Amino acid sequence: MAPQSFKKPPQPPPVFTGTPKSVIEDIKTIIEKSRAVQDKIAADLKPSDATFDKVMIPMAHDENQMGLAVPVIGFYQAVSADKALRNASTEAEKLISDFSIEAAMREDIFKLVDAAFEKKETLDPESQRLLEKERKNFIRNGLSLPAGEKRDRFKAIKKRLSDISIAFQKNLNEENGGLWFTPEELDGTPDDVLSTFEKGEGENAGKLRMTYKYPDLFPISKYCRNTETRRQVFTTNENKCNENVPLFREAIDLRDEAARLLGYPNHAAFMVEDKMAKTTKTVDDFLSDLRKRLTKGGASERKTLQDLKEKDLKDRGEGKSIDGHYYLWDNRFYDRLMLEKDYSLDQEKLSEYFPLQTSIRGMLHIFEQLFGLVFVEIEGSDRSSIAPSGKGEDIVWHPDVKLYSVWDDEGEGNDFVGYLYLDLHPRDGKYGHAANFNIQPGFIDEKGNRRYPATALVCNFSKPSPKKPSLLKHDEVVTLFHELGHGIHDLVARTIYSRFHGTNTVRDFVEAPSQMLENWCWTPSQLKALSCHYSSLSPEYETAWKEHAKGESKPDPKLPDELIENLIKTKHVNDALFNLRQLHFGIFDMTVHGPESHKQLQGYDIPELYNRLRKEISGLDGPEDLGEGYKWGNGHATFGHLMGGYDAGYYGYLSSQVYSADMFHTVFAKNPMNAEEGRRYRHTVLERGGSQDEMQTLEDFLGRKPSTEAFYRELGLA
Repeated sequence: MAPQSFKKPPQPPPVFTGTPKSVIEDIKTIIEKSRAVQDKIAADLKPSDATFDKVMIPMAHDENQMGLAVPVIGFYQAVSADKALRNASTEAEKLISDFSIEAAMREDIFKLVDAAFEKKETLDPESQRLLEKERKNFIRNGLSLPAGEKRDRFKAIKKRLSDISIAFQKNLNEENGGLWFTPEELDGTPDDVLSTFEKGEGENAGKLRMTYKYPDLFPISKYCRNTETRRQVFTTNENKCNENVPLFREAIDLRDEAARLLGYPNHAAFMVEDKMAKTTKTVDDFLSDLRKRLTKGGASERKTLQDLKEKDLKDRGEGKSIDGHYYLWDNRFYDRLMLEKDYSLDQEKLSEYFPLQTSIRGMLHIFEQLFGLVFVEIEGSDRSSIAPSGKGEDIVWHPDVKLYSVWDDEGEGNDFVGYLYLDLHPRDGKYGHAANFNIQPGFIDEKGNRRYPATALVCNFSKPSPKKPSLLKHDEVVTLFHELGHGIHDLVARTIYSRFHGTNTVRDFVEAPSQMLENWCWTPSQLKALSCHYSSLSPEYETAWKEHAKGESKPDPKLPDELIENLIKTKHVNDALFNLRQLHFGIFDMTVHGPESHKQLQGYDIPELYNRLRKEISGLDGPEDLGEGYKWGNGHATFGHLMGGYDAGYYGYLSSQVYSADMFHTVFAKNPMNAEEGRRYRHTVLERGGSQDEMQTLEDFLGRKPSTEAFYRELGLA
């Protein structure tokens, strides 16, 4: 039972009462107010009068206030069940994006910011960083170009790129394709998965429809014995959003043109300059070195899996279909089969110990112990009591959403921290992957008071059924813990300005805190603590479990030590192939964004490049080995990261593992639940957000410069 003092947060949560009409009206009002702030600064000040307080403080307060409304308006397109509202949210995002480009190219404001910068005032470090970032932002948005044709062209490119990005993600969110299969074609796919599929009528009578949502896609890829079904699922999933193909092509062309207008050799050089890596050579050298280290291991893993495939086909009497290939659509299936055969790891049985709701409670408890937090779920009448309107339904966007108020524990001062939302199951029109969305940032307001953040996890885990709760595979446990890590980063950040709040760090650092926390999902004591066999949840679930248990004795409520031991042995099984897959994404990203000339870029056949690089890097066979060439699929058109801020930055998923491994093995490996170190990590790393140079944050925590040693040792590549 939560203490009474935790029942009434000092700040109400955001409301989600937007309508298609109101979000457009609201965004126009926000834009008008912000433009007025900038107009007043430009009208009232001359460069000789410019100071940080006169120029930057009014704009920072305006940015803070925009942060309370704009993310909520844009969030509807990812989560609303109302298509008209999603469309209006998309339109509102276009309006605010166009305004942001206009604001970032105001020469009158830039002259004042530049003048304030040249004053060399003594400022606190975060304010100095804000001033430097703002000045650099103007330069990177074309104000180093002479007024006229080039600057106008740059602005037009920025606006078009914004429209492309929004349209690209909308296509992914709205994608609702699928395939019809007979039960025989889906042989091996677990019954509880198939029970959720739409049943066909008419010409599809007797068939089941799978969608490309993760709870359908992954089980078929892992369990379906029918090779042709897996091939069809893989190749059609790669082509599920072909309307994005021309958008991707146009985006990389425009990005390259814009970078060259600013004097950069390509878009990658422009983007990496502002990250921890600083130069494309640093990135390319890292990716190249990792590729060399992984290639031999990848070939060995692939050979082992191919041998397993051939034995499996012979055992099933399908020896005639052995063709000497190991295909992309084989990999999830035989990776899973290998874990079962060689490591006695039954992923379905393992998932029975990770019901979604008890797993969440266990994860939150870990964060409570480690970081000194308290999570209080807000349900029923408690929602109405804190809702500004008095209506509890106004403070969530869908009935499935869970809401928590988050507090410091007694040792940390019992203060309010913010709000955490969990939206965990798929639905039409919803964002299709797993991600953390900052809904409202934290900052210090004009009166010197703290404004508290609100953050949301948006995921797509299977829905519960009458006979089973939603059960997580272990990789889904890791995903959930990772995204919760981003949420915690958002919640505990303590910055003056919203611009630096939480996960607003450089892209090649932002994944490191959450990647480090994934290690807790491989720790025996924490796996045991997180687990709870679903048959222990209720008499109804126990009865349902017995129906298919075939006389097995009732399982222990907690994950058995033997299963834990078997799971931990698999942590680095087929790791080289997994990381080669990540390398394919990272090298493709740097290739399309780092051509030597614009002419070279225009000569790229993007689908061919994407598929050829995948073959060369991963070594896995594809339709190209069946005589279809390299243009068979458009996986790049489903690659939302490259349109959502990770352009020339996807390498960060790999490079930030260097930092995460170093932090974990240096500080937490001996005792992951060391609360003293957990709180030090909270205050030294997570609280800082992007308010100081991220390398400084790492050095403050580690007590030295970061090292690659733990990363390569973890992968067995030291």
